[in-house]
This record gives sequence, structure tokens and C-alpha cells, in this order.
Amino acid sequence: MKKIVLFASGNGSNVENIIQHFKNSKLIAIAGVFTNNPQAKVLEKAKNHNVPSFVFSKNDLESNLVLQKLLSIQPDLIVLAGFLLKFPEHIIAQFPNKIINVHPALLPKYGGKGMYGMHVHKAVLENKEKETGITIHYVNEHYDEGEFIFQTSVNIEECQTPEEIAAKIHELEHQYFPIVIEKLLIPNP
Repeated sequence: MKKIVLFASGNGSNVENIIQHFKNSKLIAIAGVFTNNPQAKVLEKAKNHNVPSFVFSKNDLESNLVLQKLLSIQPDLIVLAGFLLKFPEHIIAQFPNKIINVHPALLPKYGGKGMYGMHVHKAVLENKEKETGITIHYVNEHYDEGEFIFQTSVNIEECQTPEEIAAKIHELEHQYFPIVIEKLLIPNP
């Protein structure tokens, strides 16, 4: 059985979508949900699906506490799904090519420090882009610079607000993120 650990900082719609996707899988299990936000709605979603959760501080992430917890689980894949803190190099070094992130734009555009959520969608709208999309990539020591795994785009010419763009991006994330995760863990099902 392949094990996934999910990291999120907020609402957790991607986390819940991934949990539901693998709920009846005999090959892949969600081993835990980690969050740095004790008020995150993702905790309630994890509890509703009987997935263990772990709340930690930024200091816990930078020290060895989160790493020790991950080493005790031995995940096959660590998935950042709306996780807002920079992932520390000491964890990346322990799990090479086993940590992935979904970014709400077509990288390398609109990536880097501070480019997350509505900040990305506002920038895309202000620059009058005709399309945007998602990029699923490996996590390395730099924000949004890891090797690309998957990209897909959507036309946003009709969108008038960042919220309309966000809705289209969420649809792409929910449609493709679980499938990409599955292909990474079980390349030839």
C-alpha cells in the first residue's frame, strides 16, 4: 500500500478531493493531513474522513519535529495542497522527488515568493492574460522552481474578477491533481 501525506494551510478543498479520490483504493492510502494552522478547515475535513491530522508550528517545521513525524510514517509521496509555508531543505533532502505541489498558474509565470491564491489570480487578471492554468511540480529549495510534472490551461477571457479565475483553477485542480498523484505512485495500473 502506497502512503500519501497531505499538507495544507486553509480550507482544504484539494485535500478533501484527494481523500475522496483514494477513499476506496486498495493501492493508495492517505496516511495523514499536516497543517500549520490550528484553525484550518482542513482539520475538520480530515476528521470527517477519519484521516489522522497533525498540527505544527513554523518552528516545528524548521526544526526536526515535522521531519521525525514524516519519517515515522514513511510516506511514498508528500503532497502540498494549499500549503503556504516554504518547505525546508532538510525535509526535501530526506524525500527526494517525493514532494509535489500544485501551483495555480502556468509556471514559470506568476510563481515565487508571495505568489499564491488570490495574489496569483489578481496578477493574471491585471495582466489581461487570455489563459491561465495549473502546474503540478516537484518541490525543491526554491519557490515554484521544481521540475514540472503536469500543466494544463483554461481560457479566462470571459473572467471579470480574480474569484472567477479562482473557480476555474479549482475545477482544474480537482479534476487533475488526484489523477497525477495516482500516476506518480502507480505508473502502470
